[in-house]
Amino acid sequence: MNDSPIPRACVTGQPIAQSRSPMLHGYWLRQQGVAGSYGREELSPEQAEGFFRNLKAHGYVGCNVTAPNKLAALRSVARADAAATAIGAVNTIWYEDGELVGSNTDAHGFIANLDDRAPGWDAGATRAVILGAGGATRAAIFALRQRGLAITLVNRTRAHADDLAAHFNAFPGPKVDVVNWCDLASVLGDADLLVNTTVLGMLGKPAMEIDITGLKPSATVYDIVYVPLETGLLKQARAMGHRGVDGLGMLLHQGIPGFKRWFGGEPVVTPELRRLIEDDIRSTTPGA
Repeated sequence: MNDSPIPRACVTGQPIAQSRSPMLHGYWLRQQGVAGSYGREELSPEQAEGFFRNLKAHGYVGCNVTAPNKLAALRSVARADAAATAIGAVNTIWYEDGELVGSNTDAHGFIANLDDRAPGWDAGATRAVILGAGGATRAAIFALRQRGLAITLVNRTRAHADDLAAHFNAFPGPKVDVVNWCDLASVLGDADLLVNTTVLGMLGKPAMEIDITGLKPSATVYDIVYVPLETGLLKQARAMGHRGVDGLGMLLHQGIPGFKRWFGGEPVVTPELRRLIEDDIRSTTPGA
């Protein structure tokens, strides 16, 4: 056990070597003048639960959790907040009155990035169309329902989207409905926001091949992929005059609640921070 009075936090997952969270939190530690450290812990799902339950013994005041260990984190905490419960996963852990507490800050990161990069996007907005049915989709649904938007889910595997809709429709709030992937064009005209939460368009993954000409001119297009920073979907949207939002800010903003829990201070997402991460992506990822 590390007995240093300097608070230590980390990001956990597998693989974890490419995580940019240490760069993000390192920037804030320097900017805020806070004594602390933030590292990486490579953990398989089999190792994760025991690690989380004994986090303090490993010398940590808290941690971030990434794939594939978010469900293990949910099982490990003594208490999960409303966001983690509704989303069904934990990505941020800290101690509160000696108790291990878990949250999911992806929803915060999702909506804060959208507000930052497309101010006023929700003026009069009533419906979002979301592509996907994975963990990031859950965070997007949670955040957008809190803003009062109804959701239409579109996913290649209909059953996964149906399950997700049923999960969220059990909670009070705007309705989540589902259409088949082949019927996407039929719902675009009602969308004030189109969101991609799939890996399609990510570097090394298949392209996102959809036609969005049916979107209303005022609609915003949000792709949570950030490698590359401008995906094919965003290029298409911007060429048609839509506001486009990439996913990098979601990564940046989701880190704020955890930093405040572990280290204190008031971290902010600055243009300098964004440039730092953008430059790192471009220098380490060919084609990004």
